[in-house]
Amino acid sequence: MPYTPIVATLGYVLSADRRRVLMVHRNARPGDHHLGKYNGLGGKLEADEDVMSGMRREIREEAGIECGAMSLRGTISWPGFGKHGEDWLGFVFVIEAWSGEVPPRNEEGDLAWVEIGALETLSLWEGDRHFLPLVFDGDPRPFHGVMPYRDGVMQSWRYSR
Repeated sequence: MPYTPIVATLGYVLSADRRRVLMVHRNARPGDHHLGKYNGLGGKLEADEDVMSGMRREIREEAGIECGAMSLRGTISWPGFGKHGEDWLGFVFVIEAWSGEVPPRNEEGDLAWVEIGALETLSLWEGDRHFLPLVFDGDPRPFHGVMPYRDGVMQSWRYSR
């Protein structure tokens, strides 16, 4: 069967001192598949976008800021992750420079600057705990992972660099 995932971006905006990251606490919409979880910013790619343009648009829409320097940290295939078992393919970025002013919230929930070392204390998808260390480590090589889900539960995780 061909793999036809929903293509998306996921971005982690760093503070100027590179010690904190902007997260959204998905607490605004009942019925949200991510309700109660903290996530990076991002979303579905539009048909006429490349992944960098899509990431810039999502950051603008969700945080009201303009991306400067950003880097691709990796890709993740999430078979079965969607609310109805849809497959997702995510391009994961770190946004190192940006301009503008971050509002306190967006339509998905509260925006919060979180110490990178404290991410593990948040309510995250279990799978995020596996790939977030790769996003923020010092290895310049992008990672490429596969994280199947079944019924909202991560089944396994593997990656290569």
